[in-house]
Amino acid sequence: MALRWQDVDFEALVIKVTRSIWRNVVGPTKTKASRKPVPLHPIVAEELKMWKAESIYSSDTDFVFASIQKNGAQPLQPDMILKRHIRPILSELGVKKRIGWHSFRHGLGTMLHEQGVDVKTAQETLRHANPIVTMKLYQQVVVKETREAQDLALKQFLGLPSVSTLGNPRGSQKEEVKAVSS
Repeated sequence: MALRWQDVDFEALVIKVTRSIWRNVVGPTKTKASRKPVPLHPIVAEELKMWKAESIYSSDTDFVFASIQKNGAQPLQPDMILKRHIRPILSELGVKKRIGWHSFRHGLGTMLHEQGVDVKTAQETLRHANPIVTMKLYQQVVVKETREAQDLALKQFLGLPSVSTLGNPRGSQKEEVKAVSS
């Protein structure tokens, strides 16, 4: 939220994270990993360009997401964005779980894991100082992988070919075991 337009490099497609904000106090980022440039996807870059063109706060030193109520002197409050925009949309979509900013980080970590992204790349993407944080806190166990692990263990234990229920959404293991043993 402490990003200023001077931090967005549209040519190189990166955002330079040089500061953070906590309770309206601008300060340094928490870790060295937090200060690394963030790749800016071209689609997001185009959206930001459009936002800058329509924003009344578009000079290099203005906040990217400046508060109109504070005459641009402060960025928008993250909790207000959640309360006024994100949670109402989620409610319309039928999402009952309470979502916070870290929900997005957890979700991204899990999605990266599901797509087979290695831990080091996930760590860099999530901007963790340590890959252990990435592995312990942000990559939820994926059910498919848990089932595959169970399949491998059961196969080894029983000396059978694969008995995975992954291809069978109803989960009828008896039919699959029967088919495998035939």
